[in-house]
Amino acid sequence: MAEETDVQGAAEQAARRKADMPDLRSSDPALLRALAHPLRVEILSVIDELGEATATQIAERVGESPSNCSFHLRTLAKVGFIERGEAQGTSKPWRAVHRSRDLRPDPADPASIRTSATIGALYVQHEAARVVDFFTKHGAEGEWIEGTTVNLSAFWATPAELKELAEEIAKLTERFHGREDDESSRPSGSRKAHFFATLNPDLDGEPTP
Repeated sequence: MAEETDVQGAAEQAARRKADMPDLRSSDPALLRALAHPLRVEILSVIDELGEATATQIAERVGESPSNCSFHLRTLAKVGFIERGEAQGTSKPWRAVHRSRDLRPDPADPASIRTSATIGALYVQHEAARVVDFFTKHGAEGEWIEGTTVNLSAFWATPAELKELAEEIAKLTERFHGREDDESSRPSGSRKAHFFATLNPDLDGEPTP
C-alpha cells in the first residue's frame, strides 16, 4: 500500500508540475537553431514522452551513445528547452521546461523563417518515420481499424481561411486533455493515440487573380 501511495503521489506531483509549466512561444533564430538537428528533435521527443529521462535511457531509445546524447542534452539545456530533474540515486534525469512549444517564425526575419522551416521538416520526418513503423509492424488491428486513417486532401483557400483551419485543427484534441497526466481519467481499454497533421499552401503554383 505504501508503494502504491508513493507512485500515486509521484504521478500527482508530475501532473501539478506540468500544469504549472509555461508555454514557449519564440521565433528567435538562435533558439531555433539549437533544435534544428535531427537527434535533438528525437531526444526532446523522448523526454516529452517519458516525462523525465537520463542520457542512458534516451540513448537506448534513439540508438546513440550516452556520451553523444549528453552533448546534445547540454545544448538543449543551454538555450532553455530542458533542465535537470531531481536526482534519483546516481541517475540524473532531464525534463522539459515548457508544457508546449510554438516555434512559428517571425515573418519579417528570413533567418527565423529558414530555421523554423528546418525544424518543421525534421518533425515531419520524425513523425513520418513513426507512422511508417506503425503500419509496417501492426497495420491496423481489430477494433482500432476504423480509427486508423491517413487522409489526403487538396483545396483552394486564402491565407485567412488556411489560418482559421489551422486553428480548428489545433482544437480537435482538446477534449482529451488531462488524460496524459491523470490515469484515472482514461476510459477502460483506451490506448495512447497519436495525431499528426500537416497543412501548407502550394507556393509553386500561381494564386487566383
